[in-house]
Amino acid sequence: MSACSGSADEGSAKPAAKAKTVSVEDATTTFQGAVTKFDTDGGCLAQEPGTCWEQMQALMEPARTLRKAMNAETSVGADFWSPAYKLIDTMEDGISVGQDKGATAVGTNRPAVFGSAHDLSDWLDDNPTE
Repeated sequence: MSACSGSADEGSAKPAAKAKTVSVEDATTTFQGAVTKFDTDGGCLAQEPGTCWEQMQALMEPARTLRKAMNAETSVGADFWSPAYKLIDTMEDGISVGQDKGATAVGTNRPAVFGSAHDLSDWLDDNPTE
């Protein structure tokens, strides 16, 4: 056979590598670290509207990772996570208002994103999984 003929198993697809899911504990630590960094850096609430987009994204990324970790956690039921899911949903709603990064939009959604992030951090402290 020539090298151009291909291999016998060329047509069979290899299973895709399963994405590694971060544990809830690790995701919680990362998320709460982002909230602490926001507070330590002085936040952005006193700044002009429209200047908080990067800080919002810095909180949303670990919140989304936390949601994935909560979805994968089997030691507790979905009802346990319901309050946390609602807070992340509120953050998502706040981010969606600011998609255009306009001063008015970003100025009006700060409580939804930042307030809910702090509430979620508190909820995580009050509701450990272990």
